[in-house]
Parts: sequence; structure tokens; C-alpha cells
Amino acid sequence: MRIKTSEAAVIMGCSPQFVRVAMQQGKLGIGDAVKMSSIWTYNIVPAALAKRQGMTLEELQKKIEEVRNA
Repeated sequence: MRIKTSEAAVIMGCSPQFVRVAMQQGKLGIGDAVKMSSIWTYNIVPAALAKRQGMTLEELQKKIEEVRNA
């Protein structure tokens, strides 16, 4: 399951910019941010995001589906 920074932001209750900058600085621990040329690419690990938010993977997947269907 690929998670966008905007989806992670809704789940975490913050802005997408916060997620991007914190990932760039290595402060969230939910995945990797890699700068390729001048563009940043983000890889959010579902298990890491679920753990950080105190959720199971199933709960996270359900929440992501809710966000995508909203």
C-alpha cells in the first residue's frame, strides 16, 4: 500500500508540509525522504506510520480508505 504525504498528514492531524519537512529532516521515523536532483521523493512505511499512531495495520488501512473516499 502506497501512502501519500497528504494522507499521512490527515491521519496524523497535521499539514502535509509538516510531514514532508519532518521526513526530510529524519524526525518522524515513518519512512524515507530522498532528494533526487531538485525533487524530493517520499516513501512512507505503513507499519511505521501505524506504530507511530498507535494503530494496527488493519486500522491504518481502513483510515486510509476513508481518507481516499472522502
